[in-house]
Amino acid sequence: MTLSMLRYTKLPAQYPCAIKSGVTTVAPSAFIVATVLLESMQALACRSISHQHCVLSHIYSCTPLKANISRRMDYFWRRRAIDNTGLVNSLRENGTITTSRVAEVMEQIDRGLFVPAGVGDPYFDTPAPIGYNATISAPHMHAACLELLKDHLQPGMRALDIGSGSGYLTAIFALLVGETGRAVGVEHISELTEKSVENVQKCNAAHLLTSDSLSLHTGDGRKGYPDLAPYDAIHVGAAAPTIPPALIEQLKPGGRMVIPVGDVFQDLVVIDKDMQGEVKQWDYTQVRYVPLTDRQMQLEKEQ
Repeated sequence: MTLSMLRYTKLPAQYPCAIKSGVTTVAPSAFIVATVLLESMQALACRSISHQHCVLSHIYSCTPLKANISRRMDYFWRRRAIDNTGLVNSLRENGTITTSRVAEVMEQIDRGLFVPAGVGDPYFDTPAPIGYNATISAPHMHAACLELLKDHLQPGMRALDIGSGSGYLTAIFALLVGETGRAVGVEHISELTEKSVENVQKCNAAHLLTSDSLSLHTGDGRKGYPDLAPYDAIHVGAAAPTIPPALIEQLKPGGRMVIPVGDVFQDLVVIDKDMQGEVKQWDYTQVRYVPLTDRQMQLEKEQ
């Protein structure tokens, strides 16, 4: 049998633990331990609904713990949905999507239009290859990033998507900021940029592509896209060893950036810039992304 996933569960009081977070330390008697669920147990395993009893003896499931408490994304319940609506409903049920606004916009953009045929199930909560050693992130990661950025993706705002890949998340950004806003995708593999334009033309954001409210460009994402800066929201879809200074510079005062940072061990880092330009950051959770690199290195890894 293979290991299916890790979930975070609440332990009884006789199992004390302390979890060091990026901001605080959670005292004993509280929170989380990773437990391995085997694929053969999936039919019996419980979903992440607050305090629902679990089949594992003496262990109770808890509401998915976010930000600096859980620091892991492995607890997300993965199951196959038959269509995009089913996928979104599943992400709502497990607590990944917490707001109607995020759910509604993810329902409008069909992930199946952005996953190449024959390489993976677009409605299963897992990354999928899109060619050139790139992937489209797992739906729970896109949903988590949208929840983090939603207040900075209001109509009329500007959003930058670095490592836009298939164009999926850039299209969602475009719907959120609307025709009076601007959603910009930057991808350093020109073939992926061309394919992402084709993908968007098939989806509900196609009209924003023709009106220039949505644009997809080939370039080095580490340098951002200064022509349309500053941005209220910046999302980076690949892990950088350090935070690129150009992206911080292009973040608008009052804006927010989410970016995976690290090499072997990675954290999804949230960066907020206040109205005086002061930057603060905190770790949301541990993640695993492909590296943010240049075209040559990425293509060499594929060979």
